[in-house]
Amino acid sequence: MTIASTGQRGLPSVFVVVPCYNYGRFLEACVRSVLSQEGVEPRVLVIDDASKDNTADIGERLAREDHRVQFIRHVKNAGHIATFNQGIDQATGDYFLLLSADDYLLPGALGRAAAVMEKHPEVGFTFGPARVEGQAAAGALAPPAEGYLGAARVLSGLEFVRLSGPRNIVLTPTVVIRRALQQKVGGYLGTLPHSGDMEMWLRLAGEGSVGYIDVDQAVYRRHENNMSIAYDGMADLLAREKAFRAFFVEAAPKLDPSRRIEQECLHGLAAEAFRHASMALNRRDPVAAAQFKRYGLSLSPTARFSLNWLKLGIKQALWAPMLRRSGA
Repeated sequence: MTIASTGQRGLPSVFVVVPCYNYGRFLEACVRSVLSQEGVEPRVLVIDDASKDNTADIGERLAREDHRVQFIRHVKNAGHIATFNQGIDQATGDYFLLLSADDYLLPGALGRAAAVMEKHPEVGFTFGPARVEGQAAAGALAPPAEGYLGAARVLSGLEFVRLSGPRNIVLTPTVVIRRALQQKVGGYLGTLPHSGDMEMWLRLAGEGSVGYIDVDQAVYRRHENNMSIAYDGMADLLAREKAFRAFFVEAAPKLDPSRRIEQECLHGLAAEAFRHASMALNRRDPVAAAQFKRYGLSLSPTARFSLNWLKLGIKQALWAPMLRRSGA
């Protein structure tokens, strides 16, 4: 399958959407990490989702200082999904990246991604590792060696889905997508506020191959205001299941008409549920353990043959006397 770029030659153009809600303290470092990228023509659209901090002041100043930056401010908070989709609708050029204002790119990231997709027209998107950082300033971490392009591996869509399994292995700040493909498959689903990114990668994999670059592409800031903080356990499993269910409707049949991939995905998610059940036993919480166990079994009739099911059964047998003595 060939997914060609739409831009004419010169340097490849990359349209970067930076959604921002109360991340004014991070915004300038994020935008400058894009504008300093070499080997591509970057453009930045900052969308301020009615922030209550100094985001508007910083965004307006950045747009005045550099013609490659456009700034939009919402009068009322629209939420992250609507903001993401607004950026997708307005994107132009060859390639597209959604970069949260609290993250930033490492030097050469866009050039490496574009080089892979220029060489492999069948690749719909690329991703790579990301560094995790506290609140250190941009540039505090050493970039990849100068001129290092990274070795790329190209996966078929089906290989990517199987490699990803029940977990989201892709960090959004590293994902560069063919702009035309992104607009073809559409925006993020409003029904998936917590797993829309996972579903998006699966959906894109249904349209073409996936490129993996073996060098850190971006920095993901971990701080107290991350949306993903405290979203774990059963809620996380249910969100991932919803992402899979959406994937099964449209993209999965294109990858695997036998629909066996659906069974594999749910089997893997059930194994994750059993892992959570085992961790609940470690916390001496048999009620939660039973809940995770029931949920896992509801996902897949073959889940009883998984290694995590076997481990859970052994742990239950070992812990049962101890739990009875403790009254748990």
